Amino acid sequence: MRRVRPGASASRGRGTPGASRAGGGERTLTSVAVGETYEDCGDTAEEAYERPGDAPRLWHVTLSVSGDKAPLNEVRRALEQLAHDHPFLLTSRYAGDHAEIRYWEEARDLHDAAAVALRLWGEHRHSAGLPPWEIVGLEVIDRETYHHRVAEGYGPPPATRVGIQPF
Repeated sequence: MRRVRPGASASRGRGTPGASRAGGGERTLTSVAVGETYEDCGDTAEEAYERPGDAPRLWHVTLSVSGDKAPLNEVRRALEQLAHDHPFLLTSRYAGDHAEIRYWEEARDLHDAAAVALRLWGEHRHSAGLPPWEIVGLEVIDRETYHHRVAEGYGPPPATRVGIQPF
């Protein structure tokens, strides 16, 4: 499937140049003001998804890890160090064999936010002294979806208790 910008000819590159344009004239270019969404421009979700150079957005990340049992005081200390190293950390809940970390990530798209989240535990394992657990769950949702879930009363509870808490 070939991508075509709205207003551009689907037959571009075939036939004579400009033949498919109405009256053979120039195309009109439009711009999007800051704050407008892609829906405001009439683009489909698929076209909006593939736009290069999108401005970063906020993504709510929930990362779940688990593994062999570790002393609770060491897990807590390691999560406190992770919170110091990663300042956007909202909450961490932990037990001796698993933990859940919730935070906001700024990224261009979901793929970038998920990639950063999947590297978080491994990259900070040694510096924060994190247990050698594996990632067993990941949820990345945009800010609007997060707030919608909270307003509707479903999804993860609001991250109001900032800090490191036992399960």
